[in-house]
Amino acid sequence: MNKIETEVLVIGAGLTGATASLLLARHGIETMMVSRNRWVADSPRAHIINQRTMEVMRSVGLEQKCTAAAAPGTAMANHVMMTAVNGVEFGRLWTWGQDPARAGEYAFSPGKGCDLPQDRFEPILVDEAAARGVSTRFETKFIALEQDADGVTTTLEDQVTGIQYQVRSKYLIGADGGQSPVAKAIDLPFVGQPGLAPALNVWFKADLTKYFEDRPGSIFWILQPGREGRIGNAVLRMVRPWNEWVIGFVHLGEAVLELSPEEVIAEVRQILQDDEVEIEVIGTYPWRINNVTADRYSEGRVLCAGDAVHRHPPMNGLGGNTCIQDAFNLAWKLAAVLRWGAGAGLLDSYEAERLPVGKHIVARAMAGWHQNPDVVRSLGIDPNAAPADRQAQFERLFEDSDEGEQRRAAFEAAKRSKIWSYHAHGTEMNQIYASSAVLDAAEAPVEFARDPELYYQPVSRAGARVLHCWLEQHGRTISTLDLCKPEQFTLLVRRRGDAWIEAAAQVAEELGVPLKAYRIGLGGDVHDTYGEWGETSGVGETGCVLVRPDQFVAWRQERLPEDAADALRDALKATLSL
Repeated sequence: MNKIETEVLVIGAGLTGATASLLLARHGIETMMVSRNRWVADSPRAHIINQRTMEVMRSVGLEQKCTAAAAPGTAMANHVMMTAVNGVEFGRLWTWGQDPARAGEYAFSPGKGCDLPQDRFEPILVDEAAARGVSTRFETKFIALEQDADGVTTTLEDQVTGIQYQVRSKYLIGADGGQSPVAKAIDLPFVGQPGLAPALNVWFKADLTKYFEDRPGSIFWILQPGREGRIGNAVLRMVRPWNEWVIGFVHLGEAVLELSPEEVIAEVRQILQDDEVEIEVIGTYPWRINNVTADRYSEGRVLCAGDAVHRHPPMNGLGGNTCIQDAFNLAWKLAAVLRWGAGAGLLDSYEAERLPVGKHIVARAMAGWHQNPDVVRSLGIDPNAAPADRQAQFERLFEDSDEGEQRRAAFEAAKRSKIWSYHAHGTEMNQIYASSAVLDAAEAPVEFARDPELYYQPVSRAGARVLHCWLEQHGRTISTLDLCKPEQFTLLVRRRGDAWIEAAAQVAEELGVPLKAYRIGLGGDVHDTYGEWGETSGVGETGCVLVRPDQFVAWRQERLPEDAADALRDALKATLSL
């Protein structure tokens, strides 16, 4: 059997695999990426891109390409509740950072969220990975793997020719999605409930401009209490404003998997309630609702990421974002082991840091999934009642009566609970890591002043993402995050940090680890334009902040120690498990 050699083999070329591959390639790691599919995602699927993901894209030079391919934040401003596109609107919420009252909170990042469907996002990532030298093969099936002390031997099958061959790699990343054969091959244990209910996404074209150009949004909830049979309950999702859409059907039960093409169009029309609009179905995509997380992310030299280890409903826009951030965490650690001599213990920090995040986002998505039934209950609607009775129950919402007033109050409270699904900025940005790659022995636990799910609250400490502040360098306005490249450690010091600059050069040469140091302040390498870094960094003018390649803080010193080089050397070695 033919055998190919590479340093890292990535199984899966979706958001997780393509991100990991291009990041590894930027480190100069020989990487091979394979996918059982013929090409990238065949439907829009994941689409909400949050600020943290845009920060990752900014760090690899892809922010502008992503923005050009996406619908901007202003096109995803609302979550509208209605009975049909031309029916009664009975509720609306600001979403995805567009609430004017919360605009200041979203200024703590240089990135802007957008709506970038997966079938447009993945080609950007795959193209960049290939341009960086990643050997990429589609229509390639994973068959089996065997590990030993020095690497992994993986058997693959070319699905065009039927020929099997082997790939010998030092490490393998399982980024092969929700059915992950790689996770099964290494017997990862999973907890939770798979296959909770069936659902069907219908991707179609229809010009609905007149209904939505004045109330733009990415997700619209359509509730039809009085329709015959089951209560109508579907999500209409914008793919391209305002002529390309996905409807997610979850109310039809197992019957949703048996619809004929004609019945699919009939169901779409039933939801839209506009018989004159032309509908062109592009495709139908059945799926099942899962509530599953892995209890481990790796076994030996095989590490899994993305949907391979966390599977949940598409609430909060968490899925694709979490996949990309798994890859951002893992890639530099593999590169550090392969290129910088880091200890294998560094790879243990991947699971220690990302597994709690995975469990949290699955729990958050499941909580969001249960909110629609809660809203229906707040309306006083009995889903099992006759259609006419359901409609009458719904119409009490509009009555000029004590019961109508009570119904409106209950509905308003339930409606506002959905901000935890559509505006949970803290869930996206408040991650604080605890592992061997974070030196935080002196740091007290974070006590957030506001709801940590809803509100991002910047903290300057080890284990948190480095704070964004606007700076000036060589006449250009940049972010602190722009200094922290994904191929290096970065030491950010203040104006009196000359000793740290010298120490960084010395330690980088001694350890063979890329480490770039910057003095931020008046007369420094970088100007603290608004004085924000001095105010928020949490260190004095002789202190420092050591930032990892994934832009998280590994270590801080409030002031200069007796020997800066010794302190920095010890910190870097501890972070890298040396």
